Amino acid sequence: MAAGRAHRDDPLRRARRPARPAHPRHRGTPGGRVTAATVEVLRAGALTTVQDLGRPGWAHLGVPRSGALDPAALRLANRLVGNPEAAAGLEITLTGCELRFPRAATVAVTGAGTTVRVDDRPGDVGRPLSLPAGTLLRIGPPPDGLRNWLAIGGGIAVGPVLGSRSTDTLSGLGPAPLRDGDRLPLGTPSGPPAPVDLTVGAPAPAELRLALRLGPRHDWFTPDALDRLLGTAYAVSPLSNRVGARLTGAPLPRAVAGELPSEGLVLGAVQVPADGQPLVFLADHPTTGGYPVVGVVADVTPLAQARPGTTVRFHGPQR
Repeated sequence: MAAGRAHRDDPLRRARRPARPAHPRHRGTPGGRVTAATVEVLRAGALTTVQDLGRPGWAHLGVPRSGALDPAALRLANRLVGNPEAAAGLEITLTGCELRFPRAATVAVTGAGTTVRVDDRPGDVGRPLSLPAGTLLRIGPPPDGLRNWLAIGGGIAVGPVLGSRSTDTLSGLGPAPLRDGDRLPLGTPSGPPAPVDLTVGAPAPAELRLALRLGPRHDWFTPDALDRLLGTAYAVSPLSNRVGARLTGAPLPRAVAGELPSEGLVLGAVQVPADGQPLVFLADHPTTGGYPVVGVVADVTPLAQARPGTTVRFHGPQR
């Protein structure tokens, strides 16, 4: 990924991926033989990616952390099936997915409330589910919220890149987003499922309140801009993705009109492009950028379930 102003026109622009040949780990073996434990992707949905807890420590090379947008939800799913918390699972966005398991497996779905069907039987979110060989698992679109996480006993065993199996949608590191017909390898289960009947999830709120501390370039904005940021409501834009949550609302006027050399970016940085509309960087954020950062959100996890139109309010040390 080119740093600095190469992304000035669109900080959330997805990096162009080179074409990749089909790989046996995704497309199966010749003749469709199954030689190891796998899961078959019948319907990938709008965006389903492999995610673990990310690849921290590589920002100096231009590589963001990536990983699940709600790490706690992935950890819970892994604990439910007996995996280590850092095992790779699937992050499923908005439209659900359909998977077939040629071999018996234990799975758990966490995140937004949604419909889960094991063949023709209903399943539960937040509970370990035992799947016989040949089972078709359907995860439906959530009526509220945006994302679900699926853990499978043994974890998704695609090859790690820089210590992580996570898909980075900006740089293209890690496995490509799932496509219909993919076949993913599974690891060997390391422990029994958790002895729980059900876990209780929280519904996605219609309004988010995000704690904000002022950023390194807050003095590039007028006092009125800071009052707007901390005193008015914004809405999540449909143009949001894993790179960042674009917000629409009162534009933030600048006190300094000059150009800014590219600077480092962190998870939760609130950058303000030329249109004055703030955006909050999420897991796949670039590591540098040329627009001023007015603040940093302490915890971006609630944005993982924020559908377009969700109200966002910032609160911080100043008004």
